[in-house]
Amino acid sequence: MGKLTVRALRAVLVVVLAGTVFVQALMVWALATDPEDGSLPLTPLRVITILGMASVQVAVVCVWRLVTMVRRGTVFSHAAFRYVDGVIGAIVAAALVWFAVTVVNAPGQRDDPGVTVIMGGVGVAILGVALIVLVLRMLLSQAVARDVEAAQMQAELDEVI
Repeated sequence: MGKLTVRALRAVLVVVLAGTVFVQALMVWALATDPEDGSLPLTPLRVITILGMASVQVAVVCVWRLVTMVRRGTVFSHAAFRYVDGVIGAIVAAALVWFAVTVVNAPGQRDDPGVTVIMGGVGVAILGVALIVLVLRMLLSQAVARDVEAAQMQAELDEVI
């Protein structure tokens, strides 16, 4: 992974992290100061937004750590699984948050239930992303096993020589 790629990715991660913290701060401020007018269930949506931003923040931190491991050449180790599992958990949490938004929004969509169905489909797609990352985790597991096997073979070869 080149330095330019790592810097660009880290810049994007910093912007995303700063943006999510900003949105969380706005939602907390709105919870504390802005009363609901009764037209929409704003309080649940604000709490859901805060939780959704937290799941994005967890994913950003885990990706940052994985990029650091890639730069150091230590990504093919058992320590990487912790961060990959964190990304998977954050994606699943984001899907659950999206389903919560769908449930909160559904009563307002009685005349047009297609919106609720589409929102449910988006939630399923988010879960699909989690499954893709799970497959990538399995590939990482195979790579780590091969790396350990190669290290053992190298150690045996070093003993023979």
